[in-house]
Formats: sequence, structure tokens, C-alpha cells
Amino acid sequence: MTDAATATPARTARKRTVLMCRPEYFTVSYRINPWMHPEDPTDTSLAVRQWDVLYRTYLDLGFEVHLIDPIAGLPDMVYAANGGFVIDNIAYGASFTYPERQPEGPAYMDWFREAGFDVRVPEEINEGEGDFLLVNGMILAGTGFRTASNSHEEIARIYGREVVSLNLINPSFYHLDTAVAVLDDTNIAYLPSAFDEASLATLRRLFPDAVIVTEEDAAVLGLNSFSDGYNIVIASRAKDFERQLRERGYNPIGVDLSELLLGGGGVKCCTLELRR
Repeated sequence: MTDAATATPARTARKRTVLMCRPEYFTVSYRINPWMHPEDPTDTSLAVRQWDVLYRTYLDLGFEVHLIDPIAGLPDMVYAANGGFVIDNIAYGASFTYPERQPEGPAYMDWFREAGFDVRVPEEINEGEGDFLLVNGMILAGTGFRTASNSHEEIARIYGREVVSLNLINPSFYHLDTAVAVLDDTNIAYLPSAFDEASLATLRRLFPDAVIVTEEDAAVLGLNSFSDGYNIVIASRAKDFERQLRERGYNPIGVDLSELLLGGGGVKCCTLELRR
């Protein structure tokens, strides 16, 4: 007889609606994070093929996938998660730190408007769902490299939800979605070394049963994953993370986005959830 206390919980998949951008203009022509090396060649056609596998994976899972048209000269537009944050039909726009990405903010806000969302133009610097993650009704909000901490107050006013600030300290994990993965409504995975001690204490208090990911898996952006509550699309090289997810009753699905990793992005970076 299975001990109820140790039984693997049943997980429930919920349909997701997401926004993506095909990497037709992807390249690494500047350096705004430690992953980017403009002196090394990139293969745009390979990036498109790898992205297309992710796109097809979402369709196979029954997701509703919307596409925003890529814009020449904006190679990082593929990282759709940075384009905004959408809850309750309200789209909080992005205001990027680096000039190279700043035109992406208005482009994504135009798309939100055309799609019927209530668009809020940001007053503060923020990089969208890269640094804002919804879990258990609260918003985990990252700061330290890209998103200004005063945007946390702005987003709290807009959505009327609890906002939990977390300070990132490792430049390789410059967005929250590279250091935290939301697994379902109550569970997360994270990399402890990405945070300062105060933020770690907060994470341990809020999520005592969280999955703790290895440095090796985090180094291939294994945490930069996307979940429907049961199926979790992750980096195919994050093998220990895959093992931990299976042990907890999830269904990890590995994809190879190694070419897009050259720009500092993975599965979640390519995925912006649209919540009506």
C-alpha cells in the first residue's frame, strides 16, 4: 500500500495562451549579458528551426499560440517574455534598460492594443515577464540587473496584488525567469546562488518544498522553462532537473534551444503568457 504522505501528487495540465516571435532576424551583434559574444558566429536558420520545435511543442500540448511579427534590427525580439506582463486582461508594457532593445517595448504594446488588452504604459524600467512571475496569486518580482525596483511598486498599483521583491546577484542570471521556474499554482524551482541572502530567506519561507536546481542545469538555462501545471518544457540538457520533475509527478519535455542560448535566452524567454 502506498503511503499517502509520500505518494506522488497528481498534476493537472491547464491550457495556456502564449505570445511568441519567430527569430527571423536573430543574431548576436552586441553584448548586453554574459552569454552574448558578438565575435562568435550565429546561425539564424538553426535558431528558427529550434524555435519552431518549441512552437510545435506548444501546439501539440493544446496551447493557443499567438505570433507577433519580428522587426528587422531587433534580434532579441524573439525573447517575447520581456515584451510585457499580462494578467486580468491588463498588459503592463516593458521599458528596456539597454538602448538596443528599447524599440521592442512600443512594438509589443502595439500588439497588445490590437489584441484587445488594456495596455498600461510603464513609467519605470522593467523587462516584463522576464522579471515578473505569477505564482499562487502573488507576483514574484526580480531586480538587480535589468528591472528597476520601483517598477515593483508600479506593478502592485496596477494589478492590486501582493508583489514579492527578489534581488538577483549573479550576472549570468540577470532576469528572474533564468533563476526561478514556476511549476504550477503553488510550486517553484530555483537556483539559490542567484539571490542575495534576504531573497533566499524569502524563497525558503514561501516555498519550503521548492525544487532546488543544480548549478550545471541552471548553466544551460534549465530553469528558463514553461509549465502548464503538468507538462513542463525545459532545456533538453537539464537532465537532473528533468529527473527531479519526474519524481514529483510532472512531465518534463526537453527541447534544444542552444542557438538562442547564445543570446542569453531559453524556453521561457521565448514565451509570454497571455492571461485574460
